Amino acid sequence: MNNQQPVVLDEPTAGSRRNLADTLRAENTGAILLLIGAVIALAWANSPWKDAYASLSDLRVGPAALHLDLTLAQWATDGLLAIFFLVVGLELKREIVDGQLRRPSTAIVPILAAVGGMAVPALVYTLTNLQPGGEAHGWAIPAATDIAFAVAVLTICGRGLPTALRVFLLTLAVVDDLLGIVVIALFYSDGLDMLMLGGALVAIGIFGVVVRRRGGAPWWLLVPLGVVAWGLMHASGVHATIAGVLLGFTVPALARTGEPVSLAERYEHVWRPVSAGLAVPVFALFAAGVALDPAAISAAASTPAAQGVFLGLVLGKPLGIVAATWLLVTLTKARLDESMRWGDVVAVACVGGIGFTVALLIAELSFPAGAASADAAKAAVLLGSLTAAALGGTLLAFRSRALRRRTTQDAQAEAQSDATSAA
Repeated sequence: MNNQQPVVLDEPTAGSRRNLADTLRAENTGAILLLIGAVIALAWANSPWKDAYASLSDLRVGPAALHLDLTLAQWATDGLLAIFFLVVGLELKREIVDGQLRRPSTAIVPILAAVGGMAVPALVYTLTNLQPGGEAHGWAIPAATDIAFAVAVLTICGRGLPTALRVFLLTLAVVDDLLGIVVIALFYSDGLDMLMLGGALVAIGIFGVVVRRRGGAPWWLLVPLGVVAWGLMHASGVHATIAGVLLGFTVPALARTGEPVSLAERYEHVWRPVSAGLAVPVFALFAAGVALDPAAISAAASTPAAQGVFLGLVLGKPLGIVAATWLLVTLTKARLDESMRWGDVVAVACVGGIGFTVALLIAELSFPAGAASADAAKAAVLLGSLTAAALGGTLLAFRSRALRRRTTQDAQAEAQSDATSAA
């Protein structure tokens, strides 16, 4: 008789782990997991067990002596999200050194489109909050674009559209992230401790020297250096996620002799699954838990901060992106890619209104925890992002169908012309 116990869930093989990591690297997967985290948070925060959600979010862990006795929500925002920004920093470094941002002549249109797409939503928010009860602090909330969600919507709804459109959106979102990082560093840092900041910069500098060793330094050296840099940055008063960006910037983005790919690409390949599969979904789980019952929605709708965020994302973003692009093309020698049409730009501009990750982060930094304006702004980020996704996705699907129809008609006309010539 075989007494061996049945295996319910065996240790995954190396191939299975690689497949899982590759799945997590896909843009669609990251966006789906982010959405799942947000949906769980919303369902939990609006359920009979909402007190358990609040207790979990407020649970403090960590050593107080090192200024790290943080709530779980703060660990998600300040700690795990630093991994997301590390990946963003690596991506930005590659784009600046060897990508679309390397040649200003190629990148100038989406770069200025990104600037317009941040300035106009901030202006819309500010004007909306000039009324009594307005909250000026949240002006940067609708200025952010979520790369993962925006690219996922384009991938799903814009099949067959020109590749240049994806490049346009990626460049726009990358520049948007870079400007968002600058905004967080300049306007959302509190009580700078220059000694701690200097220590953080020294740790980042050492990391940058060590990581340039051929083949890369061992993980057991780089990870502790990164953690020290993060901890010192957190203690300095600068938002700790900035440490992730700066660490990413120090990694070489060009492949050296004998290396198949650059270190930046290798490290992005390693850390993207951690970011997409853990950091961002857990952040969404703690950041998106706002009340969305009819009374809360009604209260949010009457809050100037929420009105400014929603209008900034849904109207300000596309208006700013399209206006900046049109002015640049009209007033200078800059041109859109030959394969793109203005209808494509409008559709992508609407998708740019998907704020989510960075917008939720800035909403958390803009208002005191638990403040009515904070919850209202978060609710507006969620509703505004979903509205922008629905509007942009619909326009992209329409453009995709129109392109396929035009392609089919051209093919039929060419076939008919060939048949006539043969006759």
